Amino acid sequence: MEQADGTAWVALFCQNMLEIAFELAAHDPTYEELAANYGMELLLIAHAMNATGRGGMWDEEDGFYHDVLRLPNGNAIRLKVRSIVGLLPLCVTTTVEKWQREQVPKLTAGLQEQLRRMPELRESIHATGPGHLGVAERGIIGLVNKNRLRRILTRMLDENEFLSPYGIRALSRYHAEHPYVFSADGQEYRVSYLPAESDTGMFGGNSNWRGPIWMPVNALIIRGLMHYFAYYGENFKVECPTGSGKLMNLFEVAYEIANRLTRIFLRDEAGRRPVFGGSEEFQRDPNWRD
Repeated sequence: MEQADGTAWVALFCQNMLEIAFELAAHDPTYEELAANYGMELLLIAHAMNATGRGGMWDEEDGFYHDVLRLPNGNAIRLKVRSIVGLLPLCVTTTVEKWQREQVPKLTAGLQEQLRRMPELRESIHATGPGHLGVAERGIIGLVNKNRLRRILTRMLDENEFLSPYGIRALSRYHAEHPYVFSADGQEYRVSYLPAESDTGMFGGNSNWRGPIWMPVNALIIRGLMHYFAYYGENFKVECPTGSGKLMNLFEVAYEIANRLTRIFLRDEAGRRPVFGGSEEFQRDPNWRD
């Protein structure tokens, strides 16, 4: 199993280490080589993850990332579950300020030269070069390019899929009416929309993205959107919610998700806090309800 979430986590790690090494290199040139190494690792991971062929994680038809199952005969199958697994690549993004590039001109030039010499890697990542900078001359390094970002957000901001009243769901509500079914060796494995923990160990089981709302990943998605906004500004808008006709920039989208997350803890019209679910003691008992 080649996991889209696991691959995105490692890419995010490389990106975070690149950012740290980038900062340190401004004060100690010995960190330039380390930063260059992390930059190359990130490029290689992006190239593997963003492949569009039969065994790639990106599905051009769905406009979404999926886990890939490698079979002993060499074939590969995308497991087309619409889960937060396919949203995690959005989190692997960061902006680079002009002053940061100016602090390490040798390192910046070296990374640009690597991209120039290896166009196949350059095409698999959202990276800027001379003449293609964003707002305030910011650069960007991300797994998801502009076209794929727009397609993923169309699903993520759909209230019939990921966008709930309380933030981004871990599993698309699409699977309530359309369970994903996978057959292997005479057995059938099924993923249905559930309000809480999974009832199957397949497809990651109760892994770290199970929900229904997993707040740490929502926070990472908000962070990613903020970086994209810092780069695009008002030049990139999407419908939020999808189909509403209401256009928002990515700061506004991030703000909308954050506001929905807070509703988990606030009393609704009936005076109940969603975070407590069906626990009447926490909902009603004056010693516990607040």
